Amino acid sequence: MLKKAFFTNSSGIMCSRVFGFLRDLYTAHILGAGIYSDIFFIAFKFPNLFRRIFGEGAFTQSFLPSFIASQKKGIFAISTLLIFASVLFGLSLLVWAFSGFFTKLLAYGFTEEMVALAAPIVVINFWYLELVFIVTFLGTLLQYKNSFWVSAYNTALLNICMISALYLSRDAQSLQIVYFLSYGVLCGGVAQILLHFYPLLRLGFFRLFSVGFRHMWRVYFVRAKMHWADEGSKKVKHLAKQAKADIKMFFKQFFPAILGSSTAQIASFIDTMLASFLVSGSISYLYYANRIFQLPLAVFAIAISTALFPMVAKAIKNHEEKRALKSMKKSFWFLFVMLWVCSIGGVMLKDEIIWLLFEGGSFHRSDTLASANVFAMYMIGLLPFGLSRIFSLWLYAHQLQGRAAKISAISLLFGVVCSLVLMHYFGASGLALAGSLSGMMLFVLSVKEFGLSRFWDIIAYAKGWVLLLAIGAIEVGILYVFLHFFHIN
Repeated sequence: MLKKAFFTNSSGIMCSRVFGFLRDLYTAHILGAGIYSDIFFIAFKFPNLFRRIFGEGAFTQSFLPSFIASQKKGIFAISTLLIFASVLFGLSLLVWAFSGFFTKLLAYGFTEEMVALAAPIVVINFWYLELVFIVTFLGTLLQYKNSFWVSAYNTALLNICMISALYLSRDAQSLQIVYFLSYGVLCGGVAQILLHFYPLLRLGFFRLFSVGFRHMWRVYFVRAKMHWADEGSKKVKHLAKQAKADIKMFFKQFFPAILGSSTAQIASFIDTMLASFLVSGSISYLYYANRIFQLPLAVFAIAISTALFPMVAKAIKNHEEKRALKSMKKSFWFLFVMLWVCSIGGVMLKDEIIWLLFEGGSFHRSDTLASANVFAMYMIGLLPFGLSRIFSLWLYAHQLQGRAAKISAISLLFGVVCSLVLMHYFGASGLALAGSLSGMMLFVLSVKEFGLSRFWDIIAYAKGWVLLLAIGAIEVGILYVFLHFFHIN
């Protein structure tokens, strides 16, 4: 089951990322790395941050254990959906009303003229937040039934819509292109939601929604008309009490998990804000480099942790710790080897990768070299960021989101301090290096909380270390020969 779920996730993520790279390639070719690309990336940063928090972190890792434990799954699911949808709708209205303030918050280093240009773009992109929550909610329900393909492939629809928007506006002025691209984001969100409907229907979730709505109607509307001593009233009161307890437990886990599972995303958000104080194009360098960095992280770390989490959570609930640890050990070594190979290749081929993917049109050789240095600094943190996800699952499965939040808060604070220091010496590359140092801190603290004895049981595998060193040596030799014959100036 784990292998099937992993390959479903990884193939879907790879498909989505391929379209994502085509989107970024097209964006770089049309907008380059300048003021208008910076405006769009700033506007897209906030909803994209929440997409990653919801889709790859806090919501999924808090909702799924609560949903598994819930006795009244229908009313719990519907209540959660309505609460979040209402809050996010209100937040989107707030951003619309005070767009200038929120834009300045996103890019404090922007001039007033740039803020005025970016504010409407920020508002358009922020509405995607409502859509992406619905996508994540529906995808998490499907994960409960071990159906992963929709969550893996749905991001491709977002990228396809954005590519279409770029194509339709390719001959327009730069600012108009940014508007088209922003509306393409919203179209992509709607398409992502629609993709979930068939598997939800096939797996019986619409019946669950129907039951949940009926229970909510009884709890919040019919109950008021019942006599307190009626048998029906007592049942409704019990239902309301159970639903309230489930929601309370979920939010008790959710709020710490917002920080606990979102270190990389929050750090990237802060880096973007700090980069607005650097030379023009720094935000774009960070964005393009981070996009490539996210590929191996998504294809391997996120894919395997997404597949592993429901299995670990169910095993912990059934008091089968040994089975959970066995699955974690297999996942750890597979992930270690894959990320080790990617890290070596990324650092050694940093210039060639950026050149191959982005150089051309308005993206010049100087942009390639600057982005490549940023990319290399990101790749240093690939292993610790990826492996820390395995050990974080242990805490989330035990509903210890508070401890995970504490670990992430420490690593995030450490990363921010490093960013403030290193950006003065290395610019955008310093911000990326600070993120990698934060990832190392996150890994060390996660392993400590997981337990050193359990960690030793996982890494005490001599054949694995021999294989790791052999693969690394062979890869370095092959890439050294390759670079001897082919490299860019």
